[in-house]
Amino acid sequence: MTRIGKLAGAALIGAVALGGTPERGDAHHSFAMYDRGKTETLTGRLTRFIPGANHAQLHFELIDADGEPVLGDDGEPVTWGVETGPAARIARQGVTVAAFPIGTIITVSLNPLRDGRPFGVLADGGIVKCGTELPEGGCTPETGELFMPSNN
Repeated sequence: MTRIGKLAGAALIGAVALGGTPERGDAHHSFAMYDRGKTETLTGRLTRFIPGANHAQLHFELIDADGEPVLGDDGEPVTWGVETGPAARIARQGVTVAAFPIGTIITVSLNPLRDGRPFGVLADGGIVKCGTELPEGGCTPETGELFMPSNN
């Protein structure tokens, strides 16, 4: 056996001894940080779509009933983010970077972080896509296109 082979074998034994396997390098987090007892439904203009192997994220600036940005105390737009399932899984349900370009108006139902930061995990109610103009009556399943209505 070569020196490299011996080192690789030792690394594998060490990983197993520590309770892991080599493919566990993509450790996953708990959802305990999200308040699953609280659901918020928010509407905003998409500013960033981050596809990820474990979770994709959509970031958006909140808008009011007239489609105008909601400003915080600092005068800047209020931004939120929502975590979804893996990019490959949500792509099969139609949620892709191409289908949700920057500037798209979305409404999401989410369970917010317990610590109050403006971020959450997708909840039942899903994502509504409404194009680049806020429809009369708001961005709702009746005025837009509903994606991923159940996050089970």
